[in-house]
Amino acid sequence: MANPKRMTMGLIVGNRGFFPDQLAKSGREEMIRVLQGAEIDVVVLGPEQSKHGAVETHEEAKRCAQLFRTHADRIDGVIVTLPNFGDERAIADTLRLARLGVPVLVQATPDTPGKMTIAHRRDSFCGKMSACNNLKQYGIPYSLTSLHTVSPDSEEFKKDLSWFAGVCRVVKGLRNLRIGAIGARPTAFNTVRYSEKLLEASGISVETLDLSEVLGRISRMKDTDESALAKLKNIQKYVSTSGIPDVALLKMAKLGAVVDDWMKAAAVQISAVQCWTSMEENLGVVPCTVMSMMSNSLLSSACETDVCGVLSMHALQLASETPSALLDWNNNYGNHPDKAVCFHCSNLPKHFFKEVHMDYQAIIAGTVGKENTFGTCVGQVKSGAMSFARFSTDDSSGKIRGYVGGGRFTDDPLETFGGAGVVEIPQMQKLLRYICENGFEHHVAANFSTVAPMVHEAVTRYLGWEMYVHAA
Repeated sequence: MANPKRMTMGLIVGNRGFFPDQLAKSGREEMIRVLQGAEIDVVVLGPEQSKHGAVETHEEAKRCAQLFRTHADRIDGVIVTLPNFGDERAIADTLRLARLGVPVLVQATPDTPGKMTIAHRRDSFCGKMSACNNLKQYGIPYSLTSLHTVSPDSEEFKKDLSWFAGVCRVVKGLRNLRIGAIGARPTAFNTVRYSEKLLEASGISVETLDLSEVLGRISRMKDTDESALAKLKNIQKYVSTSGIPDVALLKMAKLGAVVDDWMKAAAVQISAVQCWTSMEENLGVVPCTVMSMMSNSLLSSACETDVCGVLSMHALQLASETPSALLDWNNNYGNHPDKAVCFHCSNLPKHFFKEVHMDYQAIIAGTVGKENTFGTCVGQVKSGAMSFARFSTDDSSGKIRGYVGGGRFTDDPLETFGGAGVVEIPQMQKLLRYICENGFEHHVAANFSTVAPMVHEAVTRYLGWEMYVHAA
């Protein structure tokens, strides 16, 4: 898996002349210390640029906005800290003039009951309301800490900061995203239809590549091609290939090399790939292992050309910085109303498995021949907390909608083929009813994490999508 990218936050320190200046000075220093301790870079005015490096006047707001614009390519989000009441106009003006379009977190430092004299009183409890009121007037979306007032050095704010960083990653990662759609939607899968235009309206582009072009490039590739041989070595390192014919492995390697080359040339970050059954009939392998390797490297890849499915995977991956999988809500698990079997053939990333080996695709082997279906990643999903998400384009309403929630993969026994696991979700029957009543797809993205709140905040508050949060 790729190493997490270090984040950068713009910092606005609120100040108001009626309140003690030293609170702005110490509050700025404390917040910088906390952010740097969390390995987050900070862009903030210095004491030589404004009084205590805070923002109070319109002139200081312009100065801060200019600083932010200078570092716009680096800044992932902005934190507004209120060590005292703060000047709400200067805060809003800074964000309006900076035109960053990134998430904003408003934090207010609490008063101490024993320090309520004029020398130490903050009133940030009240100032936060005024700052938020102005941001709402200016049409600037913003996020809030879990507590109305919270100390920067507290455990509560540490959690808030982690949550907000995830929100920033999702927003930045979805805006200007380019998705590769490799092959057509399988005829039998109307469920994965989607609107490119609605995605484009959210800044998400889809680049297409006909499967015939992929097969043509593979047919022209020599068995001694360096990129294919390098991919072959990576496949053999990635998963046990015992019993898999060499000819099938080389086909997979060529497929992987062609896809890698096209994705780089087209500047796409994630992919959705046609499989059933053109790939098996015309190439003689399944693409599962190649896709599993991409997802495991945080380059999410979904089968059945499910573009909205891979978008859902990507959002969870951005929030958690760990691999996502696309699964079917596939079977009941006995008589347990809150349990179900999640399954795919599979292209699940190795990160999901207890143990994994390469095998053939048992479902369609009877149709196209076992010899044409090698390449699946087979094993049982490990146990652990999980988040799930699904996005869908609704052409009737002209909106992108979806649902998010959390649960866990269990250690319940399961004897089946492919990649599968038992999931337990509180009030699962309520979730299943919601999915069916609202016509959502049978595919769901899953991730070993607890990041559903990050994804929900990012796509509702900053992208304007409609989301249902499943809760017990």
